[in-house]
Amino acid sequence: MIRSERTRRTAVAVLRVLAVTAAYYAAGGLGLIREVSIHGAVVTPLWPPTGIALGALIYLGLGAWPGIALGSLLVVATLSGSVTPSTFVVVAGNTAAPVCSCLILRRAGFRRELDRLRDGVVLVFLGALAGMVISATVGTGMLLLDGKLPVSAFWPVWAAWWSGDAMGVLVVTPLLLVLRRLRMPRATDRWVEASALLIVSVVVALVATRSSMAMIYLVFPLLIWAALRFQLAGTAPCAFLVSVLAAIAGTEGVGPFHGQTILHVMVHLTVLNGCVALTALLLAAVVTEQSNIRRRIERACEELAEVVDHLAPGRAAAAWPSPPEDGLDTT
Repeated sequence: MIRSERTRRTAVAVLRVLAVTAAYYAAGGLGLIREVSIHGAVVTPLWPPTGIALGALIYLGLGAWPGIALGSLLVVATLSGSVTPSTFVVVAGNTAAPVCSCLILRRAGFRRELDRLRDGVVLVFLGALAGMVISATVGTGMLLLDGKLPVSAFWPVWAAWWSGDAMGVLVVTPLLLVLRRLRMPRATDRWVEASALLIVSVVVALVATRSSMAMIYLVFPLLIWAALRFQLAGTAPCAFLVSVLAAIAGTEGVGPFHGQTILHVMVHLTVLNGCVALTALLLAAVVTEQSNIRRRIERACEELAEVVDHLAPGRAAAAWPSPPEDGLDTT
């Protein structure tokens, strides 16, 4: 009995590792579709595997790290065409970055529900911007040590590497946190408004990222609408949509990115995606936190009314008078 239980646990752990590996590798393939070259180094404006890695660690625990390492090894080996000692160093950096981010989030008291402003701030500044410094530093450093990168190109490549990894966390991880809480829709859900938000999001994102005029700011009212009405469930998909379409437009050099160098495109994409993710996460967290506070206050009032009714039966209505019908205070 004990042996069969151990076997079952081992099989589950192996399947989880393989699932994380497959998801990481698939996300890497999607990220490399829009790869760009800066001084010979291949980077992407949005690297989804970092978001997959951090999301897996948040839900599955630190035991998911072998899947991240194996997935990173497959991606790096596919990209370089060979496996060298420096490959394992890069893989170690790609694995250590999300693991350290996860540990930092735990230390900061992060809650995966993202229902507090604190959770949004911690994910943005500690989980993404701070944690991904590790992978960018290790990866760019190995390119420099291998002689594949001149010293003068270190910081441009480092910045592009770091921004791609950080944007992957900011855009993909919140989406995974939302998908984890998916449920069967109910008849009372706001279907009409949700459908309108979806349609408007696609149209606005396409116009904002492909128009030759400076219309990129149109995405922010969209994020505000999504946050106020649907919280993280609305802002996470909207932010993902905007970031993906912006990355496609940037690599194609169309819309607001027309005529810019690759380095300038990467900088503009980093600023745009960072502002979009920051606005989406923080605003959704604030709205969710305020909604939770209101519900707690309502429950406290109901409990207090029950206590008053229990201590003085028949007097609860007098203690909590209803407003007059004409809406005016007649006292």
